[in-house]
Amino acid sequence: MRKIISMTLLFLACLIFIPAVFPHCQIPCGIYNDELRFNMITEHILTIEKSMKQIEELSKKPEKNFNQIVRWVLNKEQHADEIAHIVTYYFLTQRIKLVDEKDVEANKVYLAKIALLHELLVYTMKAKQTTNLDLVDKLRVLLKSFRKTYSGQGFHSH
Repeated sequence: MRKIISMTLLFLACLIFIPAVFPHCQIPCGIYNDELRFNMITEHILTIEKSMKQIEELSKKPEKNFNQIVRWVLNKEQHADEIAHIVTYYFLTQRIKLVDEKDVEANKVYLAKIALLHELLVYTMKAKQTTNLDLVDKLRVLLKSFRKTYSGQGFHSH
């Protein structure tokens, strides 16, 4: 009986303290570096662009190096996933705060930020599916628009 009680207490203690070991982004630590995240997304977009160009270039050669093509495809996929991770786990869950729906102005800005991030996610997904460089340009435009709106410089409702 004593062993059962001890095990139960240990189990309950684990349940209580498990939230304390979640990764950095899942706890309210207040340590944020927005500029770093914008720079990281910019770098991921640049890497996706380079990957697309390399895939196209390698695919045009008469003797295709499929190993290198696959490596560039996987690289493109990884960097697109990194953008999606930053958008989802940094901006959407940590930095974009919920607003009172009754506050019309705050709600408009909130919805604009969410819409831009959603569009960024969709075009990131599309970039994984192709080597269309127009998608890279679209990602850059969306990131610039989100950055302005996020900082309060790009959204003005009347």
